[in-house]
Amino acid sequence: MHVTGERSARQRLRLPKINFDEIQKAMEDVVRDTFDYFLDVETGEVMTFSDEILRECKSKLYDSDSDEIDDDIEYIEFDQEPEIPDWMVDEVELALEILLDEQGRFIRIPERNSAMAFQSIAAFIETLEDPLLKETLSEALNGKGAFRRFKDILTGHPKVRKKWHGFNAKAMKKEITEWLDSIEMNPTS
Repeated sequence: MHVTGERSARQRLRLPKINFDEIQKAMEDVVRDTFDYFLDVETGEVMTFSDEILRECKSKLYDSDSDEIDDDIEYIEFDQEPEIPDWMVDEVELALEILLDEQGRFIRIPERNSAMAFQSIAAFIETLEDPLLKETLSEALNGKGAFRRFKDILTGHPKVRKKWHGFNAKAMKKEITEWLDSIEMNPTS
């Protein structure tokens, strides 16, 4: 999705309040095998959708005989009416609104850059005073599965783990702010 000049002007007039914790949770879900996340740039709301709902909506929209998609959701016609449980109707309608968004109102929240996450972990390890733990965590960063090993080691050190969460939250706030700047959003926090 792209950022339009129209949206940029609108954003300068009314800045939404952003929940950095919700964006952090979205960015740290790097696998995205269950959920995907979007930011409503008008309200600042983070929207979470099951991958199943998005996949179903995309298949209904893009697996048709026509290459063009009608701009208005109300005029989409299916060869056969999909059966959607009542509890999913609102989520499906919002997912369709996001998938058909041409104004740039909804922006997919990207996964956290693994290099940035690795840098944050390495910087955190340098702040530790316990030389044995420092060495153990540094060694854990070698090879595949480094993030998992790092987290597993911290499980046995609750105080250090709590310190890591605070350190990581500060690092993520910086990364989120940079991402928001890149999409021309300067929100209130």
